Amino acid sequence: MSTEPDLTDVEAEEGPPETLSGGPPLAKKILLVTDAWEPQVNGVVRTLANTMRELKAMGCEIEVISPADYPNSVPLITYSEIKLALGAREDVEDRFLAFAPDAVHIATEGTLGWDARAVCLKHKFPFTTSYHTQFPEYVTARFKWIPLWAGYRFMHAFHDRSGRVMVATPTMMEQLRLQGFRNIALWSRGVDVELFHTSKRGIDGGLFRELPKPLFIYVGRVSVEKNIEAFLKLDLPGSKVVVGDGPAREELTAKYPGAHFVGSKFGEELARHYADADVFVFPSFTDTFGLVILEAAATGTPVAAFIAPGPKDILPGTGAGVVDTDLRKACLEALTLKREDARALAERYSWRACAEDFRRNLEPLPKEGKRRFWHKLRDLRARARERRRLKREAKQAGKAARV
Repeated sequence: MSTEPDLTDVEAEEGPPETLSGGPPLAKKILLVTDAWEPQVNGVVRTLANTMRELKAMGCEIEVISPADYPNSVPLITYSEIKLALGAREDVEDRFLAFAPDAVHIATEGTLGWDARAVCLKHKFPFTTSYHTQFPEYVTARFKWIPLWAGYRFMHAFHDRSGRVMVATPTMMEQLRLQGFRNIALWSRGVDVELFHTSKRGIDGGLFRELPKPLFIYVGRVSVEKNIEAFLKLDLPGSKVVVGDGPAREELTAKYPGAHFVGSKFGEELARHYADADVFVFPSFTDTFGLVILEAAATGTPVAAFIAPGPKDILPGTGAGVVDTDLRKACLEALTLKREDARALAERYSWRACAEDFRRNLEPLPKEGKRRFWHKLRDLRARARERRRLKREAKQAGKAARV
């Protein structure tokens, strides 16, 4: 008599595997490789940590490989909070083989990301990646002598073998398509609507009770690529507050003594800073989403921003904020918006929905069939024309911001 287990009975007890509308089963064992992870504090880490938490609640088994696992690391140039693990490829491979994941997601383009990519290619194991930062624009903003095309060449080298490149907004999907990326999928974001809540406003008279009103606030890393100076130099009534830290803080504090730099804030204290503001100002052109937009909105604070990836996908038509080429105009118009509309926008986003999108995206997209040379050439020309048009618009927006 056979001693093999009755697989039919096992499946009946555990239930059939979750699938994508009759497609392959959804991944249960997920390996996440990321150069950005706790104790770092930024939008990428918050997104990944919240997504992994929700996936665990959905019954997934998660293994995270991060710089925290490797003492032999060095700080990233211009972003010392991020550590780059060195000499980790052999260990990454050992952990990959020991865990035997259903899916591998490589979140960042750092040393661990490249190690994991090499391991997956070696074992012919499919993987997905995500595009969290406009890295080419970030590098060019930092180092003017590095051309934008060089940054995109680097990103192509990293992402082109990925089964899917997950991006946060339709605008970023289109922007990457124009740069020749074809394996793109949408992965939106979420917000903790209990922590970031309208009830945090005005506690004990509010955090800014001594400052002239209205109060305009920025929250995020204080660095050149965030374009904070476009906010600080605006002629606005009331007060300006900057929450966060970074390499540009000392210079900007000296240059704009009328602004209030309060350093980094977390948890309840951060939520109160959002809630006690009258307008949240988001001057960045290089973010791919802007998680802080949702955090501010969840506390009822309307948003003012440039027309850029993230704001222009999230805000128009919601009553929760204003996007404009004139940031001062956006700030003043945002003062007239209803705080309940900002809150309503944030309530549309949840970390559970974000995690569900992520899990669905772990299944690689089908490979694109071969196309004739002339069709490819036509596409290249069309994308080049559109990139030139967008570059002209961005240049005009930049000039308007400097006026």
